Amino acid sequence: MGEKAIINIKTFCRRAPRARSGDRLHALIHMESMTLYGLALGPFAEFGFMRRALVACLVLALSCGPIGTILVIRRMSLMGDALSHAVLPGAALGFIMAGLSLPAMSLGGLAAGLAAALSSGVVTRLTPLREDASFAAFYLIALALGVLLVSTHGSNLDLLHLLFGSILAVDNMALILMGGIATSSLLLLAVIYRPLVVECFDPGFLRAVSGRGGLVHTLFLALVVLNLVAGFQALGTLMAVGLMMLPAAAARFWVRELWSLSATSSGLALASGFLGLLVSYHLDLPSGPAIVLVAGLAYLASVALGPRDSLRALYVRRAHLEA
Repeated sequence: MGEKAIINIKTFCRRAPRARSGDRLHALIHMESMTLYGLALGPFAEFGFMRRALVACLVLALSCGPIGTILVIRRMSLMGDALSHAVLPGAALGFIMAGLSLPAMSLGGLAAGLAAALSSGVVTRLTPLREDASFAAFYLIALALGVLLVSTHGSNLDLLHLLFGSILAVDNMALILMGGIATSSLLLLAVIYRPLVVECFDPGFLRAVSGRGGLVHTLFLALVVLNLVAGFQALGTLMAVGLMMLPAAAARFWVRELWSLSATSSGLALASGFLGLLVSYHLDLPSGPAIVLVAGLAYLASVALGPRDSLRALYVRRAHLEA
């Protein structure tokens, strides 16, 4: 017994062999890869609501990228913001009639947005008032009416849900609606692409040649409203336009052609959605504002560092050439 005890003590006290440098390096790389996986992909692999939110960002990016690009080219960025607020009273009426019903709120928002767009167009054509001023007037009326309806028939929580949305609460029905709107938008854009591009640069020529300028303009506004209805389910009426306009404005500093502007805008929108969801998950922040703020940071970085017409391209490079 004594000899066995001595052998066991010697075995226990014997030092473990040193790990080789290659083993330590392999373990360090494995630990770092696991950390990167946990930070970037872990939330999407673990939680279904994060995967649905990412799919919603992908669907919105596909359709909002080209539409936002055309809005920027036509200098209608603020009109897109006005239409996003015009959706609110219709969504509020749908909420009052059917509660948090996705079909009712979507149909109400679509009807209200189209009514505001058409009313603004009628006022612009029949009076000397410019289109941007007309849009601003109807946007303010719609925003006040929507807030009044929700405040008198709902709670503060309901108002916050309509104004700011909840992308983490997107369900399968909402994804199907967004996918249908994105598919319809891309198909209709393909149909009206040529006259729409002509109207962007020379609307007088389009009216003189075909006389369809007003129809193309109306169809494009309908597409804007449709995509804002899809976006407000995830980002709310106040920030639905953020994922449409900020990536499109940022793409202007990187590429030049219309197709590349649309593709870059969609890519930036998807990247903003992905990074915004990660930031909101790890820092426990609201997802919608986080996504829009990431898109805003991308825009500011593009203004400062982009290769085309940015501050660096206009002033730093010019100063270097003059020196």
